[in-house]
Amino acid sequence: MDMIDEVAQDPLAVLEERIARTVDVISSLKRERDSADSARTAAEAGRKAAEADRDAARAEVARLMREMDSLRAERKQVKSRVEKLLGQMDLLAQG
Repeated sequence: MDMIDEVAQDPLAVLEERIARTVDVISSLKRERDSADSARTAAEAGRKAAEADRDAARAEVARLMREMDSLRAERKQVKSRVEKLLGQMDLLAQG
C-alpha cells in the first residue's frame, strides 16, 4: 500500500522516477549498441584482412605452381642433354 499512497500523494514524482529509469535504460542500450558496432567493425576489418591474406596466398601458390612447372621442364631438358652427352662420350670411348 505504500506505493499506492506514494502515487496518490505525488504522482509527478513517480512519473519523474519512471522517466529517469527509462533514460538510464536507453543510455545503457545506446552504450551496448555502440560497443556492438565497434565489435562488428573490428570483425569486418579482421575478415577483410583474412581475405587479403587468403588472396595473397592463392597468388603465391599459383606463382609457385608455375615455377615448379618451369623447373620440371628445365630438368627434363637438362636430363635430355646429359643423356645426349653421355651417349656421345660412349661413342668416343668406343671409337
